[in-house]
Amino acid sequence: MASLLKIDVSPRGGHSYSRQLGQTFVEGWQAAHAGGTVVERDLAKNQPTFVDLPWIAGAFTPPVEHTDEHKAALKQSDEIIAEIKAADHILITTPLYNFQVPAVLKAWIDHAVRKDLTFDYTEKGPVGLLKGKKVTVISASGGLYVQGEPSGAYDYLTPYIKFIFGFIGITDVTVLSAGGASNIRYGKISEEDWKKPFEAQALELAKA
Repeated sequence: MASLLKIDVSPRGGHSYSRQLGQTFVEGWQAAHAGGTVVERDLAKNQPTFVDLPWIAGAFTPPVEHTDEHKAALKQSDEIIAEIKAADHILITTPLYNFQVPAVLKAWIDHAVRKDLTFDYTEKGPVGLLKGKKVTVISASGGLYVQGEPSGAYDYLTPYIKFIFGFIGITDVTVLSAGGASNIRYGKISEEDWKKPFEAQALELAKA
């Protein structure tokens, strides 16, 4: 049975364009994967903690030697990694903040990238341990940043997301950049017309 892990980032709730497009994706995914399960984690409501000294100490200490402090510090990381491992497809819906990922998404990633669980070091360098999964990221932004064009140089989210998931072994990563949302506010386009092409793309990605 197929499984989808949906990670929502925006604090704007139902007003968030990335969340709205993500819901379109989920509906398309469920139609294409009858009986599939969807697990949701809302980072705006359940904000990940930041990596601290007990976390670092626990992550680089053998589990049999973990103290209660180590276990408490790593509890959230253990849960996040378990959700990732259980999923066939990971959907992340996020705004683009100051050309990068929001802090809560970076914190979630920091919990997910963990030695011996999602990557390992070998004589030939680091090796990702998660294989056979897909990641789809739906990123909404006021500006329009197109990869391969000069404006794409301002989008640091896309290359970072592809690199970091590749680092833990997931190389099937697609980023749907829903840019130009500020044109809605300026009255240059209606919300419905702005969303149409991105909704179509989200549905296509959901079928894969």
